[in-house]
Amino acid sequence: MRSRIVPIILVLLLLILQWQLWTGRGSVRDVAQLQEKLADQKEANAKAAIGNERLSSEVNDLKEGLEMVEERARQELGMVKPNEVFVQITR
Repeated sequence: MRSRIVPIILVLLLLILQWQLWTGRGSVRDVAQLQEKLADQKEANAKAAIGNERLSSEVNDLKEGLEMVEERARQELGMVKPNEVFVQITR
């Protein structure tokens, strides 16, 4: 009788461990979901890094060159230099 109890206990322990592996905290499903979230976050971080790089280069252009300031003033504010004629073409 005693020799049958040990294998039964071992099988029960194995079943409990398998149950936790497939359904418990840190299970295969949870790990897959976390990996998916991680991939999504890495993609969002990459997009944000590209945007940050673009903004950083724009800030550097604004700090260093007046051409960018002039271009912005012409496009966004409609400013013109002295002795220039502003012609607006509408479509």
